[in-house]
Amino acid sequence: MQDESVLDAREERAYRLLVGLSIARLADLAEVAELSHQEADEILQRLQAKGLVAVMPGDEPMFRPLPPDVALGTTLLRRQESLESARKTVASLSEEFRASASRRDAHHLVEVIVGAAALRDRLRDLQESAREEILWFCRANPLAMQGAENTEEYGALSRGVRYRAIYERALLETPGELDTIAEGISWGEEARALPTLPVRLAIVDRATAVCPLVRDDEAGIGEPTAAIIGRGQLLDALLSLFESHWEQATPVKLQSDETADPEGLDDSERFLLSLVVAGVPDKSVASQLGISRRTVQRRLDRMMALAGIDTRTGLAFQAAKRKWL
Repeated sequence: MQDESVLDAREERAYRLLVGLSIARLADLAEVAELSHQEADEILQRLQAKGLVAVMPGDEPMFRPLPPDVALGTTLLRRQESLESARKTVASLSEEFRASASRRDAHHLVEVIVGAAALRDRLRDLQESAREEILWFCRANPLAMQGAENTEEYGALSRGVRYRAIYERALLETPGELDTIAEGISWGEEARALPTLPVRLAIVDRATAVCPLVRDDEAGIGEPTAAIIGRGQLLDALLSLFESHWEQATPVKLQSDETADPEGLDDSERFLLSLVVAGVPDKSVASQLGISRRTVQRRLDRMMALAGIDTRTGLAFQAAKRKWL
């Protein structure tokens, strides 16, 4: 439908010609516009209806143009107000749509999986698809995958994926776990330790997190369940939780940094020291490393002598200062 508030091309041309003529009869306009009398008459009637032409009565009517700003100014103002109103309506409707879509699609942000096998498969798939970084909270008594079973880690590390893992002290005391941790570290894993961790957690490429939903004291009741969490505020909170614990955790190392004291420790001593600083009891350290408690103490005595101190607290301080850990 033609918008009556604007000029079409023929109307605009006829108006411009009439402005040039100042005043004209129907026949004059038809001649200069190369229109039939009927066509010129129809156009003049439309221009008159739009307030752009005035008719001077007489034996032969004469037509003269009127100022367009008076005729069209009010119409354009109304149109501008209408467009502004339409813009606000569109913005309001868009906001309602986004809010509704967010609520409607919220279930896509969290997926719940049930069963140890399903959880293990998902952890394997996520590690195989990782491209940048994997973060772990490793608590004692794993629900779905023992450390030795996680062979996907080595493949990811070989692709250049960064691994950062924080181990709970109780896990370090579990028979056989230190060998697995040492193997991961030798492949490039960055390991640290804390006395306790708040949750079990894996985060892949800062885009997907896996977090069990059942408390440890209820783990024996039914199948384990876990939430797969996508991008959103919940994932941001979990990332912040990991980073805050990473800053507090004690490094577990097999090798020194390039800037370490060249007269420092060998790899076995460094590993032993990192376990002791993490709070693992001498008995557990000895058992895990396959040495006697006396050997543990002898090696600690050597490290204290090397650092020039005579207490374990002082040894921990000197280890950090000398970048042994």
